[in-house]
Amino acid sequence: MKKMKKGRPVVLADRDGTLIRDVPYLSRIEDIALLPGVAEAIRDLNRLGIPVALVTNQSGVARGYFPESFVLESHSRLMELLAEEGATLQGLYYCPHLPPEGEPSEADPALSRYRRVCGCRKPGPDLILRALADLGGDPARSVVIGDADRDLEAGEAAGCAQGYRILGEGRESALHPSLHVASFAEGVEHFLAFLEKGGSSRED
Repeated sequence: MKKMKKGRPVVLADRDGTLIRDVPYLSRIEDIALLPGVAEAIRDLNRLGIPVALVTNQSGVARGYFPESFVLESHSRLMELLAEEGATLQGLYYCPHLPPEGEPSEADPALSRYRRVCGCRKPGPDLILRALADLGGDPARSVVIGDADRDLEAGEAAGCAQGYRILGEGRESALHPSLHVASFAEGVEHFLAFLEKGGSSRED
């Protein structure tokens, strides 16, 4: 039987607390700021031809904190900031949903379409699977980098070989310490070392 050609590695990154400063339910464009080392790490990946995709939960839409149009606007600003540093993302994916359980009965009916169980809200894998499909990625050669355990859980559910959790001061994680990194840039560094060793989590 002829072997199927491998897909390429993809870096799948969370947004808040990973690529940009963590502002709870970010709702102002002026609060968007790249974290140290992010642009440089993405620029290095761009030069290597490794796609980088953003995958983020944005339940503030379902909660009525900001409209879905703001998510798109914020991502345009993120791309502008990266472009100023010679870097770019190859994909932007977000989930605006929130499971309806526990929502107040007086919630805005106009937001009801966002209040549903879905597979794209991490730790569900759908956003990551969509990004991998769009970018021709091989999950066995790809990595998820985020600042929450659910980011890595989503990556594992999608079959990703690697995952790194950014663990800031005072934050806890149920994940093994070997998966903890101090920054997105450090996670990228570990992942590139994995690829250099021919890293793959499944047999060819």
